[in-house]
Amino acid sequence: MTKNEKDQHHHHDEQADDHKMDHSEHFGHSYHEDQVEEGIHNDSNPSKIHDDHAHHNHSSHDHSGHEHHHHGNFKEIFLKSLPLGIVILLLSPMMDVRLPFQFTFPYSDIVVAVLATILLIYGGKPFYQGAIAEFKEKAPGMMALISLGLSVSYLYSIYAVLARYVTGEHVMEFFFEFASLLLIMLLGHWIEMKAVGDAGDAQQSLAELMPKDAHVVVEDDAIETRPVADLKVGDLVRIQAGENVPADGIIERGDSRINEALLTGESKPVVKGVGDKVIGGSTNGEGVLYLEVQETGDRSFISQVQTLIKQAQAQPSRAENLAQKVAGWLFYIAIAAAVIAFVVWLYISDIQTAILFTVTTLVIACPHALGLAIPLVIARSTSLGASRGLLVKDREALELANKADVMILDKTGTLTTGEFKVLSMETLDGQHNEAEIAALMAGIEGGSSHPIAQSIVHYAEKQGIQPVRFDSIDVVSGAGVEGNANGRKYELISQKAFGKDVAVDIPKGATVSILIEDGKPIGTVALGDELKETSKTLIQALKHNGIQPIMATGDNETAAQGVAEELGIEYRANQSPQDKYELVGSLKNKGQTVIMVGDGVNDAPSLAIADVGIAVGAGTQVAIDSADVILTQSDPGDIESFIELANKTTSKMNQNLVWGAGYNFIAIPIAAGVLAFIGITLAPAAGAVLMSVSTVIVAVNAMTLKLKN
Repeated sequence: MTKNEKDQHHHHDEQADDHKMDHSEHFGHSYHEDQVEEGIHNDSNPSKIHDDHAHHNHSSHDHSGHEHHHHGNFKEIFLKSLPLGIVILLLSPMMDVRLPFQFTFPYSDIVVAVLATILLIYGGKPFYQGAIAEFKEKAPGMMALISLGLSVSYLYSIYAVLARYVTGEHVMEFFFEFASLLLIMLLGHWIEMKAVGDAGDAQQSLAELMPKDAHVVVEDDAIETRPVADLKVGDLVRIQAGENVPADGIIERGDSRINEALLTGESKPVVKGVGDKVIGGSTNGEGVLYLEVQETGDRSFISQVQTLIKQAQAQPSRAENLAQKVAGWLFYIAIAAAVIAFVVWLYISDIQTAILFTVTTLVIACPHALGLAIPLVIARSTSLGASRGLLVKDREALELANKADVMILDKTGTLTTGEFKVLSMETLDGQHNEAEIAALMAGIEGGSSHPIAQSIVHYAEKQGIQPVRFDSIDVVSGAGVEGNANGRKYELISQKAFGKDVAVDIPKGATVSILIEDGKPIGTVALGDELKETSKTLIQALKHNGIQPIMATGDNETAAQGVAEELGIEYRANQSPQDKYELVGSLKNKGQTVIMVGDGVNDAPSLAIADVGIAVGAGTQVAIDSADVILTQSDPGDIESFIELANKTTSKMNQNLVWGAGYNFIAIPIAAGVLAFIGITLAPAAGAVLMSVSTVIVAVNAMTLKLKN
């Protein structure tokens, strides 16, 4: 490709030239040092964060059984525990009431005791591990409550079996309650784990943007292939057309267009020449570049983004996790009620009566319904979301989105298509119509592979317009292109090169070119990144829900202002990954709950630190891995559906918590005998029935969750 051919469409890239930001300044060494001083280190094992947190920033306060990396695979544990549990349910009465499907045989209670012991050791392990973690943090909750119920029902049942054979005394056993509690809890955790899935590894996806090898120029311009990890500052590397840039550096020879959209958010390929800085991980266009390496390792752009993501992942969640709180309250209430029941009944009756009331109180506290209340809603919610193109990876995202104050949206690929299109085409004289102008422009641009030139050609094709055949086409360096057709001379040059204003309405932020015939302007074309059809509706919906929309984009001021004014929202232009990260952080520091929507590497740190990160599915894997929610159809209108889903899911969760925990709050004191003085007690069989009814209610209520058609 000749130098003139490379210059052919510099007039199209003036807007992109405005955005030649020095990204290394945004990610300088001092920033990295500050992070190290604060204890944010570049761990040599990127997956460590993922394993430790289950998913970015939401696990540090979540001990309700969602730390699947620590507590094992609930599907496997459930399926292996199920046969043992079923046998126990068939052989054991429910609180001394034998059900029609149950049977016994000599020493069947011994068999049940052995099976229950195996089931406790294997199936109960993740709950006891979770309870230990909760007690270490001095915050007993769901795991502690489940472990309490399992322990009491198992130990008392073993005592009942021993008493039967040693003293001949009949003591009520709770093996049925033990087995049903364990199976229901394993099932609930499996349902939730299956619904939300596991997070991707943003660190790994980010690393994959960098090529493994670099072509290093050595003596006599010979090329030596080296691993990118071995590059040093000062090395000269050659980058072929279409290759990813191996390191941050300055161009020594050559010029090309560099696609930085995935990294910086700049929607146009940016013209780069000698002396310009290039970011590692960006993609070279048609030209061959020779780059002097300036930054490697921790100081590179990609590494700094990784560091920001790690910092975001280390932040605690701000989700309240109401189910965990309710379970914590129940734990303390159950313990207090049991202790009071034991002391009171020991005083007014005997030790056997006191123990029976105490054990019944603790068994009644077993959170059967509560354990299913949230997982069933999550399963229903994620299923509904998936049918609308919404993949929810973190259930806390639903809770947080329900109380969001601000939504920060990327521009390119999120609110706009990310593809350049003809926004308008106008005629400037009375002798040519729009179709003729389009035919001339498509003809003079037909030989170029530049994205904007191709958009003009595609526009003509879509309109069914045949391009004019040009006899010759030449480049006007830095201005545009000229050619001859039908005995006339035509020029298609930038508005800046034309040097005069034109009397047409130009969309804000558009790139404008003028078509000139024999020295006289005859038409204009405005090209730009087009708004997605649902973007305006989304903004209206956000405002209606009390959520303030702010656009944050890597694009330059002019392009950003045009889109923001069309949507009627605030905006921030020229935003680097650190800028977006700090914007989200500053809003959170003010106590606001923040949703971030983006699709590129430059969005990944802010997606991770935001209370809720929403990745546009057509974007980079890095963004997808850093987010809580993925829009598989890349449609901003789906964000509106997500907000509705979050509102209705949270409402159903709260309803189910009332049904699930309400039973316990009422049944525990009655089981403890607080109303015995007026003749009201809760028989074990009645408690079991109420427990079952409560479980059925939360299941049916979860299934009634629906979205608008």
